[in-house]
Amino acid sequence: MDNTRTCADSIVDALITHGVDTIFGLPGAQTYELIEALRKRRDKIRFIVSRHEQGAAYMAFGYAKSTGKVGVYTVVPGPGVLNTTAALCTSHNTKVLCLTGQIPSDFIGAGHGMLHELRDQLATLRTLCKWASRINHSAEVPSIMSDAFKQLNSGRPQPVAVEVPGDVLAMPSSSDMQCPVAEIPVWKPNPQNIAEAAKLIATADNPTIMVGSGAMHAADEVLELAKVLQAPVVSFRGGSGIVDARSPYAYNSAAGYSVWDKADLVIGIGSRLELPAFRWQDGKPRSILIRIDIDPTQMVRLKANVEIVADSKLSTAALVSELKSMNLKRPDRSKEFQEVKDKAAIEVDKIQPQMSYLDTIREVLPEDGFLVEEISQMGFTAWFGFPFYSPGKFITSGYQGNLGHGFQTALGVKTGNPDTAVVSITGDGGFMFGVQELATAVQYKISLVVILFNNNAYGNVRRDQISLYDDSYASDLKNPDFIALAKSFGAHTATATSPDELKGILADALKTDDGPTFIEVPVETGSESSPWKFIMPAGYGK
Repeated sequence: MDNTRTCADSIVDALITHGVDTIFGLPGAQTYELIEALRKRRDKIRFIVSRHEQGAAYMAFGYAKSTGKVGVYTVVPGPGVLNTTAALCTSHNTKVLCLTGQIPSDFIGAGHGMLHELRDQLATLRTLCKWASRINHSAEVPSIMSDAFKQLNSGRPQPVAVEVPGDVLAMPSSSDMQCPVAEIPVWKPNPQNIAEAAKLIATADNPTIMVGSGAMHAADEVLELAKVLQAPVVSFRGGSGIVDARSPYAYNSAAGYSVWDKADLVIGIGSRLELPAFRWQDGKPRSILIRIDIDPTQMVRLKANVEIVADSKLSTAALVSELKSMNLKRPDRSKEFQEVKDKAAIEVDKIQPQMSYLDTIREVLPEDGFLVEEISQMGFTAWFGFPFYSPGKFITSGYQGNLGHGFQTALGVKTGNPDTAVVSITGDGGFMFGVQELATAVQYKISLVVILFNNNAYGNVRRDQISLYDDSYASDLKNPDFIALAKSFGAHTATATSPDELKGILADALKTDDGPTFIEVPVETGSESSPWKFIMPAGYGK
């Protein structure tokens, strides 16, 4: 037994073995040994220290979402973990590992009121994560860390958590104890289900394909399926860019909804199908639904005529092969599809001033650049109004819709993609949730570009209140001088009062490589057009 080697050292080695090169977090009493272990391996793994636990978790989320790798963060137990729960909820389709401390082993569950004690932290984590476990002894590191990464990389990507008491982190560990890299199962489609789906598809006159983030790695196969079927591919948030937005086959939610009542069959690929199931409630009910999803629980929540529980890339490829073997031939409809898109674009362009600014950002942002939205008027409009040319470039909070995630998440995106342009669009309300992380961006020279659209209000709440109650009670905001605030942190700053001004400022900002650039865009309170008719046209719960 090597007395200089600890359980924490073994955990860090396990992270490195599984390809982790970055960890976000805050040091604290119960994790000192882990921080020391990270210091000793700083040649292999970097530690980004945030100014709030939620920032660390959001950064891990953004890092994971944009790279496809596991995003890891570490915090103290109790309040530290609880401060990260919104980010864990947001990571519902993302590989995030929460590595947290715990009170001394002898006191877990005893209720003595130890520092940072929760009644049952592990149970709390299990309600938020796909899987959670505790390391009770250094000998458990190989099996538990291997299980954690197997869970992260198997099936639907979702967050997992590992808690380790401080006394266990300090426990001596064998120098020859290795953490095995778990074998990841391949979820292959059932040929019988593929054949059944193909027979139904062959009978449809107007099939529609709907994709979500579970189809991001199946972009080529999805486009091939669209061409074989001559069917449009509708995306919303997570599915953006799976088919290049410049293709006639790529529909945003506005174009998709405009032809929804003509679809006689829907193929859902890696999507919860939230649009048709919960938002497009006045659309024609689907008589035929085919679902491809790696998560079997999705089939229970929304039943389909044919359910293919398997990897979306393998399943879509198999479906294309089956359809081709049936000699399915259909006339080219690309001109028709483009006309639908052009008509929808005219309506979307009426959402102002948001679309003018988003068009400007799209013009300046490189094709491979990332856009990170925030729950804001600009962010909502980007869900359907910002074109993406490849998958995974639009980072959103998904169905959680949690205010304040955007800027903090974007820091993780830029950390994971230092040589790629990353733009965070945010509002004055959401930005203040994580303004302190400007210090993190400056300290680590994270060259993120933040564009804050300042309407001095919780804009969507304000519009709803005026519409429903003829008042804007509790939604108007008194803001700081954002430019002075950003300068005080050491960020580069600029103000743009029009799309034309933003164009040049943004182009210069994207060339900056020595820290964050903060751009404020003043917007008259209440001046924005509502984007909601392209998001929830049928109303919600009606």
